[in-house]
Amino acid sequence: MKSKNKEKKEPVFTYQELVHYQSRSIVSSQIIDRNTGSVTVFAFDQGEKLSEHTSPFDALVQVVEGTGVFTIQEKEYTLSSGQVIIMPADIPHTVRAEERLKMVLIMIRS
Repeated sequence: MKSKNKEKKEPVFTYQELVHYQSRSIVSSQIIDRNTGSVTVFAFDQGEKLSEHTSPFDALVQVVEGTGVFTIQEKEYTLSSGQVIIMPADIPHTVRAEERLKMVLIMIRS
């Protein structure tokens, strides 16, 4: 996964402009990275996925563009543009792009 770690200097932007699709890749751009949490935008090419993993913190994901399948503890949820899902801490989950997918990951650390 290719990543760009930069905080936005301009206060007004769209998530779509922060990351661009790349063939057979997942690209990310971190907007905010603090001790208390982070905000990262991802662009998945169609068919790309994040393998099963866990996080020690709760995460909120908003789909900005496209369609993705989010599997949380072996239950699948298909989300499209505008929909939001919570991925609980310490629960196995995966993300798969059914079509090109842009999403925002908001991680709250406690």
